[in-house]
Amino acid sequence: MVIITHQREKCIGCNYCVELAFQRWRMSKKDGKVTLISGVNKKGFYSTKVGDEELEDNLKAAQACPMNIIQVKKN
Repeated sequence: MVIITHQREKCIGCNYCVELAFQRWRMSKKDGKVTLISGVNKKGFYSTKVGDEELEDNLKAAQACPMNIIQVKKN
């Protein structure tokens, strides 16, 4: 299992995560920030649990994020 955490309020909408892990990220048309699909908000941190098959793409997305607001952990 993989846990992805995202600080959405700090997002600048660069779109790297969408390009690298399209199955988990979408750009919001409302505010131009990225949304973590299936993410649950807890005090400004959105997180979700996904399968191991999404680990590699989301690690790339986290590394590409210029704001360093995506964390990916393997449990």
